[in-house]
Amino acid sequence: MDLRNLPEGLSAKARCDKRREMIEGELECELNLLKINEDTLGLADERNCENMFGQVPIPVGLAGPLKLTLNSTENTVVHLPLATTEGALVASVNRGCKALTMSDSVRTYYERIGISRSIGLNIKNSSKDIYEFICDNEEELKKIAQSTSSHLKVLSFDIDKSGDYLFLTLYADTDEAMGMNMITIAAQKVGDWISESTGSELVTIAANVDSDKKPSKRTHDKGRGISATATAEIPSSVIEQVFKTTPEKLLKVADAKLNHGSKIAGAIGSNLHVANVIAALYLATGQDAAHVVEGSLADTTVEKSEDGIIIQTKLPAILVGTIGGGTSLPAQKQCLDLLLNNEYGVKQFAQIIAAAVLAGEISLLAAQATNTLASAHKSLGREAGK
Repeated sequence: MDLRNLPEGLSAKARCDKRREMIEGELECELNLLKINEDTLGLADERNCENMFGQVPIPVGLAGPLKLTLNSTENTVVHLPLATTEGALVASVNRGCKALTMSDSVRTYYERIGISRSIGLNIKNSSKDIYEFICDNEEELKKIAQSTSSHLKVLSFDIDKSGDYLFLTLYADTDEAMGMNMITIAAQKVGDWISESTGSELVTIAANVDSDKKPSKRTHDKGRGISATATAEIPSSVIEQVFKTTPEKLLKVADAKLNHGSKIAGAIGSNLHVANVIAALYLATGQDAAHVVEGSLADTTVEKSEDGIIIQTKLPAILVGTIGGGTSLPAQKQCLDLLLNNEYGVKQFAQIIAAAVLAGEISLLAAQATNTLASAHKSLGREAGK
């Protein structure tokens, strides 16, 4: 079944339709519900998906409004498009948004860590000390990396050794793009340069020290992409009105779940369900869904305040872009514009994600404090009668 060599002159939709017909005939299955909507296809067949034969619609729900202060200086109100098939998720985040907005205390911060790629070199037969060579030629290294794109700026690098291997991990600011393609191309050029200059063997430009799309202690501790933190103080009156519980009960659940339960499990990142909200936002706005892995390495803390609680979530690795990848697909672009109010960039995007995550965290914490988690999923997440 050759899905690539199709008749010339076909439109993108016609190519997808032709492939679907071929698959249905060859595999004797029905795929009519995956038919392409030309309005939402965009350039997906050319840029985003090989052998494309259809599309799967994912429900998108709206949560908000959510009031927050970006970088602790700029007040704004956002609405959250959440793509999910998990019943109760949108309702839960929406409830969290209500409580946070009533509290009028959400503050967000960000730090650009940089998207990273780790270059693996075999230095056994190298003619030079690679560590010394890299440190002595730092400016040349940056120049070579930055020559691959006017939108890439090397922020820092790490050097690690293990056995016969040396690992060079580059961290870069890639402007409004998430930047994996950019940093990968830069890593290739830097790796080739080091190999040619030192006689070392370039083994790979994706050597796992960067932990791309994988959980790691290094990513949790150092960060990757953009690190963002959201904090809010919620008074007892809001806790009682919105969540029907008390600060004391929230603190008890937080202690058991976040401090003790996560420790027993050996969790990298102690939180309630950060991955849920990140996945829903990433899918809706055309981000790389596999980077939910790093996004989930977050820590949520809950402390007692004078009249209520202070809740904070720190996300060390938010990997998002406002351009590139799936962000240009028509439906995803509209969701991105909705989320960012047609005005914000990637730095604000990361902070909005942190605030949205905080809304999800406090709402789930309250559901567990009131023992309504199961009943909520029973009423909102199951088919009638099941």
